This record gives sequence, C-alpha cells and structure tokens, in this order.
Amino acid sequence: MGITRDGVFVLEDDDPSKFALTASALPEVVDNGTRVLWPDSANSRELTVVGPDGRRSLGAVDVVFPILHGPYGEDGTVQGVLELVDLPFVGSGVLASAIGMDKHFTKTVLAHSGLPVAPWRTITADDWAEAPGMAYAAIEELGLPAFVKPARAGSSVGVSRVSHPDQLADAMAVALAEDDKVLIEAGLVGRELEVAVLQGRPGDPTHASVAGEVVVTGRDFYDFAAKYLDAAGVELVCPAVLAADDLAEMQRIAVRAFESIDAAGLARVDFFLTESGWVINEINTMPGFTPISMFPSCWLASGYTYPELIDELIEVALARSSRRRRAVSAESTPAPLAVEVIPSAP
Repeated sequence: MGITRDGVFVLEDDDPSKFALTASALPEVVDNGTRVLWPDSANSRELTVVGPDGRRSLGAVDVVFPILHGPYGEDGTVQGVLELVDLPFVGSGVLASAIGMDKHFTKTVLAHSGLPVAPWRTITADDWAEAPGMAYAAIEELGLPAFVKPARAGSSVGVSRVSHPDQLADAMAVALAEDDKVLIEAGLVGRELEVAVLQGRPGDPTHASVAGEVVVTGRDFYDFAAKYLDAAGVELVCPAVLAADDLAEMQRIAVRAFESIDAAGLARVDFFLTESGWVINEINTMPGFTPISMFPSCWLASGYTYPELIDELIEVALARSSRRRRAVSAESTPAPLAVEVIPSAP
C-alpha cells in the first residue's frame, strides 16, 4: 500500500525496486487509479481495493507495520486512523507518536521526567516575523555553534548548523519552510551514540540494545543524505566501543525516556556522550528500517536476526492490542442499575 502526496491510499505492485533510495531520484508514490479502503468499522479487519477491474477484497489484516517517517506518518495521524478502526499496529499510539515527533514537547516531557536534554529555545513563525531579536538572543544565550531545526520534521530535513550570527536568517528560512515552529538548540561536543529500544511482551520488561555510534568525518552533521542516501563523510559503527558502565547507564536512560513519553513497540534514542555525561538528543518512535539504519543494526549486533526482530515487534503489537481490547470490553460492560422506589407522600 502506498500513500500519494494528496493522501490517496493506492495498491502497489510487487516490484520494490522502484522505491529504491538513490541520490539522483528519490522515490514517490503516484496515483495509479486504485483506491484502498479501510474497514468501515471496528467490527471488521478487511481491506478492499477499488480499481479498473472493480472491487475486490484484500483479506483481513492481522497487524499493520506502519514504517512511515515524518509528518502524517509517525506523528500520530496514521496511528489515529488505525485506532479508529481498531487495527493492531506496530509502534506507539497517538500520544507518544505526537510527542516524539514534536522536538519541543519531547524535550519538555523528558526534562520534566528528570532526563538530560540539550538546552534549547523554541521560536514560532510569528515570533520570527514580529520579534526576530528573540532568535538572535537565543543563539547568544545558548552559544555557537547552534543547530536550527524544524520542530516537527524528521530525518534531519530542514536542519542547519549555525556557526555565526550572520547564518541565522538563512537557517530560520530553511527550517520554517518545513514547519511553523523551530528549535534553536545548543551545539554539544561529544560522541554521538544511539541505542534501540524494544518493548517487552506483557509481564516482560522493556529492554535496550547495544549502542551504535555515528562518526562524522567529512560533513557538518548527520544529515538527510548521510541517513538515507549513504553519502560519504559518515560512518556507522555498531557495536560502539563503550565501557560496560557507560552502556548500562545509556540503556537505563533510554528505557526511561521510552516510558516517559508512553511509547510502545520500538524506538531509537539518540544521545551525546559529553564530558558531563549523557545527554538525550531525541527519541524516534518509528526509526529507520533501511539496510544502513541504526535500529536494525543495533539489534542484529545484540543477537537478533532480522526475521526474529520483525517477529518480536509483531508479537508485541498483537499482545498489546489483545490486552487493550480486553480492557475496552470490560469498560464497556454496563454496570448493574439499582433503582430505589420512594412512595409519594399521602
């Protein structure tokens, strides 16, 4: 199933090669005339498709694996659609997905939970238009270099490194082209490390993988081209060379961050290891699943095979859905009604 830029759900063929990630032409889902229809209520898990040959069933869906990134993918919108029709799905629900997508609220929730985050200031489009001095005051307070990021964009889209105040206006323009809310974040000096998190099945604890490290040698930072187009200047090392105590502390903080936003299923937590200790950069509730992505790499290095990882994510999602259905069913059972009859006065 593919989603076009206009939000049309279309049925794709079985040729995945047309969606290969290449620097010359990024893939795009086009409208091929088919229409995939969701179940019409929570009483059905059947998907149907309408096309040139009429209407046919796609069968009942056991579980959805929404490996989608960015707005309308990992921000709670698709998750809300799935919850409306009660389709089990892998990953976080509406709340955690929305929090994880919005860097301002991610930091706010993590900081409130006592977890370390990089200092930041949030500037809206209206702030920039009416009082741009707020942004300049922010970089003066936070120090340079600083990073300017859209609050609700993924994969480092719209992110700029600002080393001089003269670069701020251009960086704000790039970020505001992606979102009307922007974070100015203090640049940190330290190792850039990531860890993958898997939720346990009911009764089992959530656990974290070994760490992976992003080693940037020929780029300003780990940008979109390096993440998805395998551009030069970045090396992903997994497992990272890390002292046992440091790894244990990183894993502990990652699980706490996962639970702080009420995440489910999976996440990747990104850190900086500075001279002062661990600092959380962000949490991704639907991390990349490409062959060069850190989430599967960390679990492969932790002893999972790729099929085992997928199986575990599906089993966790089904178990969570089953438990939720039982809870909803119990809540919907009407309580016994007691009626007291009071005779009227003579």
